[in-house]
Amino acid sequence: MLVVLGPEPEFPPAEQALASPNGLLAVGGDLSLARLRAAYRQGIFPWYSPGQPLLWWSPDPRMVLDPAHFHANTALRKRLRRLQAGRDAFEVRVDTACAEVLAACAGPRQGQPGTWITAEMQAAYLAWHRSGEVHSIETWQGDQLVGGLYGISLGGAFFGESMFTRVSDASKVALACLVAFLRRHGVALIDCQQETPHLASLGARPMARADFLGHVARALECPTPPWQQGRLLPSGELLPAAMMTHHEPA
Repeated sequence: MLVVLGPEPEFPPAEQALASPNGLLAVGGDLSLARLRAAYRQGIFPWYSPGQPLLWWSPDPRMVLDPAHFHANTALRKRLRRLQAGRDAFEVRVDTACAEVLAACAGPRQGQPGTWITAEMQAAYLAWHRSGEVHSIETWQGDQLVGGLYGISLGGAFFGESMFTRVSDASKVALACLVAFLRRHGVALIDCQQETPHLASLGARPMARADFLGHVARALECPTPPWQQGRLLPSGELLPAAMMTHHEPA
């Protein structure tokens, strides 16, 4: 039975999610920081379209990416080597333009009539970013933001939300650098939420919800990686903002 949420930031167990549509658990509530934190800590996330009520999901299986199994093709590996050596046009930065990344991820896409990243969602995740738990990984080409992604970091868990690209390889480079950073700091799994061929091509795989929830519970007991605004290298090293080629405001 679909649960209608009350005013408190509480959720039913994720195991109660409906099998069809896959993972729909609850309706209503709000996008307050307290409710969002409670949701993600229990393997639940909001996903709805404009005009719909606020819907909360926990699909089974769950698409996840083990950083150790990230797959970069030959061309991407070459590009990452150039980037590490400072010989590529791209520069990957962390947390310098989160609002712009959110807006870009919400932009129109081929084959999709609308977006689930509504203005309300953007405002909520930007507030969460300012509290220090939502992070943007950005690919820049000079002064132009050309790709990137954003997600939530809670303890040793990273929950990927969305990515965008305006130039070939831009989002893949951002993801590769994020994967290296998370691997460097002991994060063993990235939540990708929904299964897609693109994610599968990068090494993501489906995981039973029960296993995923167990991983999240254990990961929340681990320390959070040392996020800071700065430049992110393919090695996973996060350099302080002063070492960026172009220092953009947060």
